[in-house]
Amino acid sequence: MSDVVIRPADRPGDLGWVVLIHGELYAAEYDWGQPFEALVARIVADYAEAQVNGITGEAAWIAEVDGQRVGCVFCVRGPDDTTAKLRLLLLTPEARGHGLGGRLVDTCLEFARDFGYQRMVLWTNDPLVAARHIYLARGFTLTSEEPHNLFGSNLISQYYELKLT
Repeated sequence: MSDVVIRPADRPGDLGWVVLIHGELYAAEYDWGQPFEALVARIVADYAEAQVNGITGEAAWIAEVDGQRVGCVFCVRGPDDTTAKLRLLLLTPEARGHGLGGRLVDTCLEFARDFGYQRMVLWTNDPLVAARHIYLARGFTLTSEEPHNLFGSNLISQYYELKLT
């Protein structure tokens, strides 16, 4: 990979791209349809509204290679003031396998620590093996699992947590 940049997701089209690429990739790779894309759109809309309203403690990043968007990750407020939530980690197929997913997660963790969050949580699903490896390598621990069928597939929801202090 040549020119790799991780930058704030603050340019026109960034948030729309996050919804678009999640919808396209997860449909192609996992056959997850509109319910998944709607969930992503809600997460992105909530983040955008928080930004417009000046709410602190949330940030999002875009990974670019040679000026093209290839990945993203979001850090949003969790269920309480001491908890951050990692959301929407994604890399396009051509950007995978180069350590960029780890760099995105590290950027998210650094932001959360700097803001003063004491822990970070995340929700994922069992087919997302590469993401799970990234989380486990950074010390996240699995806190619970449960079966569901939210996106037209039988899946196992997985909840992870990492103490940041």
